[in-house]
Amino acid sequence: MLVVDGLEAAYGLSQVLFGVTLRVDAGRLVTLLGRNGMGKTTTVRAMMGLVPIRAGRVRFDDAALHGLPPHRIAQAGLGLVPEGRQVFPNLTVYENLVATAGNRRHATEPWTVERVYALFPPLAARARSLGGTLSGGEQQMLAIGRALMTNPKLLILDEATEGLAPLVRAEIWRCLAALKAAGLSILLIDKNVEALTRLADHHYVLEKGRVVWDGTSAELRASANVQHRYLGV
Repeated sequence: MLVVDGLEAAYGLSQVLFGVTLRVDAGRLVTLLGRNGMGKTTTVRAMMGLVPIRAGRVRFDDAALHGLPPHRIAQAGLGLVPEGRQVFPNLTVYENLVATAGNRRHATEPWTVERVYALFPPLAARARSLGGTLSGGEQQMLAIGRALMTNPKLLILDEATEGLAPLVRAEIWRCLAALKAAGLSILLIDKNVEALTRLADHHYVLEKGRVVWDGTSAELRASANVQHRYLGV
């Protein structure tokens, strides 16, 4: 479904990505792992057209995305849950969900506000609350729900559970497992290796803007050296 090949990107004169290559097949959950500052967020931002690409290709459903503006990339079927959530603070929960909603690919069972509330019941209770008044966990649920309301074929989450309470993290993992079971493709950045190896199909580890290792969850669990050297576990 998603193929990233030889991706290079920079901020001004400072090159950050050096030939990043990865893929996400349909219905699979794939992770980007690595310590802070290794290029994970930049990879996602470059894929979404938010950072200019110096070299390389991004293809989705066999169509080229590199060089397209961000809104065209989103319309192609990529839904982003950005680092820091970035919900609209002065809109209600309901307004956040419907603000960018659309079923451009004519899904037979599109996401609706009611489906999001069923996935995240706390949001139903806060439907009329402003986004800026929500807790961090509620904002993350809202950010995921907002992305789902675009009916993406690939959901991308940057720091899915960063800074959240343990019970909220568990709820996010439960919902991601349900989305994967329903056939949604997911690309995920997070630091919880234990949870990720229970849920993900494949992992890519970044070090200084390069993919230095990739493999299955079983292979990652068995490689204490990779976990210690690149992930600090």
